[in-house]
Amino acid sequence: MRRVIALALALVAAALPARAEEVLLGLSHTRVALTTTFEGSEILIFGAIARDAPVPAEAEPLAVIVALQGPRQRLTVWRKARRAGIWMNVEGARVSRAPSFYALASSAPLAEVLSATEDLRHEISIPRAIRAIGAVAAVPDAPAFTEALIRLRSDTGHYQLHEGGVELTRDTLFRTTVTLPANLTEGTYAARVFLTRGGQVIDRFETGIDVRKAGIEAWLFNLANEQPLAYGLLAVFLAVAAGWGASAAFRFLRS
Repeated sequence: MRRVIALALALVAAALPARAEEVLLGLSHTRVALTTTFEGSEILIFGAIARDAPVPAEAEPLAVIVALQGPRQRLTVWRKARRAGIWMNVEGARVSRAPSFYALASSAPLAEVLSATEDLRHEISIPRAIRAIGAVAAVPDAPAFTEALIRLRSDTGHYQLHEGGVELTRDTLFRTTVTLPANLTEGTYAARVFLTRGGQVIDRFETGIDVRKAGIEAWLFNLANEQPLAYGLLAVFLAVAAGWGASAAFRFLRS
């Protein structure tokens, strides 16, 4: 399998006009179908580095960073506190965009291969991919809400950080695997790869993975949004049929 991938990437690299160092990206899947039996999936992200000249011996080591980002969402992160014996939301911070899913992998520790300036410019790290626009109430430690969001979504597998998770072979071929959880948000997932040297991004490549409902889920979703009256009548019919069926079965068992 690895030889096939390496050969395919080498052929692509030979067919493209090369820059000093250029990164090429491939995916094992470009579409994910969300069905009733979907329990998660794995995406193999692989690629190659093409060069038009040898790398000087004194050059700093090359690094690869891979990011897979789901659709962005607006949300409010709340802090609960006990008031009069009742737990309630007391403080909150509004987040204008937070990825529904974000997986980040690198060939070395992120702090060693990516400068803070480049991280700010390209929004690569998980905190940089989240933008908070203000507090709902006066909150003295608003950054703590972003940290809480990252912690909560990391616990569910929706935010992932794998430093050293990219396998880089001879500064030429790389690969990593991203695990997708079962409860994904529909939309286009951006797969980005960054080539860095000395903390600076020297090349990048981006493509997409289409994540959509399929089968009966897609049909019901479209029916509910496009023909709500028909969806409501169908729901009533199914409820009546289920009740009648249960009643008939109960009478049969008692007879």
